[in-house]
Amino acid sequence: MSTILEMPQDAAVLLVPPDSETSAQCQLAEELGQNGYLNVKIVLEFGLAALLLVLTAPIILICALLVKLTSRGPAFYSQTRLGLGGRPYRIYKLRTMYHQCELRSGPKWSQMGDPRVTPLGRVLRRTHLDELPQLWNILRREMGLIGPRPERPEFIPSLVKAVPLYPMRMLIRPGVTGLAQVHLPPDTDLDSVRAKVAHDLYYIRNASPGMDLRIVVATALKVFGASFTLLRACFSMPAPGQVERDYQSLQQSTEAAPARRGLPS
Repeated sequence: MSTILEMPQDAAVLLVPPDSETSAQCQLAEELGQNGYLNVKIVLEFGLAALLLVLTAPIILICALLVKLTSRGPAFYSQTRLGLGGRPYRIYKLRTMYHQCELRSGPKWSQMGDPRVTPLGRVLRRTHLDELPQLWNILRREMGLIGPRPERPEFIPSLVKAVPLYPMRMLIRPGVTGLAQVHLPPDTDLDSVRAKVAHDLYYIRNASPGMDLRIVVATALKVFGASFTLLRACFSMPAPGQVERDYQSLQQSTEAAPARRGLPS
């Protein structure tokens, strides 16, 4: 199955998951259809995002003013990401990097001590205040409060080839926070992306009100410096070994699908 994403001509992306992954994707989509909570989740997140946007509007405006006063360029920053079903949309954040820094560096993941990040930007990132404008994305139904983090289209083709089952994380709306975010540090290489995908797929298969509540509270505590290990223990989050076994099981089911049809894997 091929899905050509409707994007600007200079950023078109072609996702071509293997036949085995297509079978697993259909299986997972069927599982999602049987989870009635996911429909309720959309309504709950919309209402919560509206409330949070009203409550945090003064904080967003103060942070935006500080961004304008401390570095050249706009206070807010938007960037193309891929959402539900691989559809492109514009994500909104408070700007944390120097204006137009990628004209020199090109698209790349941010690293620890990234020189492109402003001094104020480091504070905004550490406290996650730069993410607050994404509440607007939730109101636009482009994102949810909880789900896989959306990726940039420039990186998607190589990730689809390198990370098993990667397209399946786009079966639900991306989130401002998620299971992977409270478990793991930001992506820095393919191994870290693989670990994130394993957590994303675990969440997609096990989404529930209880899990979402734990993720929201854990996210709030993480802002105040709680460690990943502490959060996992306090909120009965799935252990890395459990997540990895679930991920491998899903991979094995994709490898078995062609064999059941008499096709080479």
